[in-house]
Amino acid sequence: MLDLSFNLERRHALRVLCIGAHCDDIEIGCGATLRMLQRGRKDLTIDWVVLSGSEERRKETLAAMRRLVRPRYRGELRFGDFPDGRFPAAYAQIKEFYEAIKRDLRVDLILCHEREDRHQDHRITSEMVWNTFRDQLVLEYEVPKWDGGLGQPNVYVAVSRDDVEAKVAALLKSYRSQKARDWFSRETFLALLRLRGVECRSPSGYAEAFHGRKLTLGLAPARGFEPRTR
Repeated sequence: MLDLSFNLERRHALRVLCIGAHCDDIEIGCGATLRMLQRGRKDLTIDWVVLSGSEERRKETLAAMRRLVRPRYRGELRFGDFPDGRFPAAYAQIKEFYEAIKRDLRVDLILCHEREDRHQDHRITSEMVWNTFRDQLVLEYEVPKWDGGLGQPNVYVAVSRDDVEAKVAALLKSYRSQKARDWFSRETFLALLRLRGVECRSPSGYAEAFHGRKLTLGLAPARGFEPRTR
């Protein structure tokens, strides 16, 4: 199967912006992919933005980020103060928050929630990415939840067993506040990783999957193909 690779040498270092509605969303959706990216590039910065969360959960997010992102790759960690479960009512304020991010950070790749996610906070978080950013590659990750909504992704990132174990450990060790939730378990996280691994024939058997709605393929000598958005 043909792989796609980033080709940014002629421009600048790769900067990745991760956006989540809640404090554990980024880790669930793309934690293993972030680990993989750190092995593949030296010129990499990972920024982390979470739109809501209590003081306790913000501390958990900081711990999880430190477990998944090595110091040399850490960019900015920002928190919004928007009401959990009520993002549609804060639409204008969230838009202003995104515009500030756009002014401050020059990013190449955005990892965010899937646009058709049934959770209203997740959906608004993704919608605002497309509403604000125009020149970045956007990959939308998936988060399992009680009302379902997992679709058919079209972009897969094969990850190693070490990546998988690091992701699961970061979630379970960092987010002590979520231990009482029946879905927040090693089995849940491994199940989705394994299913997506089967779908893309990952050598390790595990993968994370994304929805890529706009991909531009350009010939890149000696590096394969370059995916980017218009």
